Amino acid sequence: MSGIRFIHTYEDIISVENLLAAWREFLRGKRKKDDVRKFQYHLSDNILALHRDLKDKTYRHGAYEAFKINDPKPRDIHKATVRDRLLHHAIYRHLYPFFDHTFIADSYSCRRGKGTHKAMDRFRSFAYQVSKNHTRTVWVLKCDIKKFFASIDQATLFAIVARYIPDKDISRLIGEIIGSFQTHTTMPIGRSVCMEKRKGLPLGNLTSQLLVNIYMNEFDQFVKHKLKARHYVRYADDFVVMSTDRVWLEGLIPLIARFLDERLALSLHPNKVSIATLASGVDFLGWVHFSDHRVLRTTTKRRMLRRTADLEKDDPTVRSYLGMLSHGNGEKLRDMVTKTVFALREPSKLK
Repeated sequence: MSGIRFIHTYEDIISVENLLAAWREFLRGKRKKDDVRKFQYHLSDNILALHRDLKDKTYRHGAYEAFKINDPKPRDIHKATVRDRLLHHAIYRHLYPFFDHTFIADSYSCRRGKGTHKAMDRFRSFAYQVSKNHTRTVWVLKCDIKKFFASIDQATLFAIVARYIPDKDISRLIGEIIGSFQTHTTMPIGRSVCMEKRKGLPLGNLTSQLLVNIYMNEFDQFVKHKLKARHYVRYADDFVVMSTDRVWLEGLIPLIARFLDERLALSLHPNKVSIATLASGVDFLGWVHFSDHRVLRTTTKRRMLRRTADLEKDDPTVRSYLGMLSHGNGEKLRDMVTKTVFALREPSKLK
């Protein structure tokens, strides 16, 4: 893997043509946003100014706007300016196709042609293989990384990215984006700001989605090639390993914890490491998986019914939930959602 090198140049990334193409991609679904409309009003001037700063190497990433969302648990989102997000897209356009080819097949987060549904299908396929067509007991080691995005070590991340990119100007630009984020609110007393800058990536950046996959690819390669775990699936910071040998899975835990700590400055969530049989149910990606079926997690069911209670039947949220339910044993819940939505729209119910 170390012999693979990114062949595009700095000029390829910062060219006006690439910035314009990135703008067209960035614009999708955002045309009505005030900050986007303001930037577009002087689009030519803004793109040329960004290109000039990048060419002169005077570009500096701006500050972030912070806000919270519940998805479903509380998350801190950091939104960059339109100018900076445009650059993120311009970089992503060239870096994603290159780095995606370096990833293992069984990492599923923020990748084209992947996603949660493909990850769950792979989970089911692996369960079938390991159980020898449901004739053997399948044990599943499930792990979660503690404070994943907030714990990314920026210096380590930059060193990993730089291994693949010989162009120093591209490396410097990526370093500018990585180093643009800092979390003052969690800085302990007596710790320097310089140290704090080394931790975390913003959830709101397109580049963050790619950078965390580059970061965790180090772990993926370790699991596949050093630990020889054939039946391994990862989605972001959530991952599982399957085997018929519980003792072997138990032995993986300290090896995994040590690698994450020593190589990536990450730690396993102490309350989210478990080994269970598939027959007893394994909670992974919002579904509880069994040997021959899967059902939606109870908390997800409640949230779904609460969110759809006052929506129209053709609302995107309703359609999204109904689509999600088609990927598991959710017939009864689909009926409940549909009946609730239709009942609320009956004339007798609206009086």
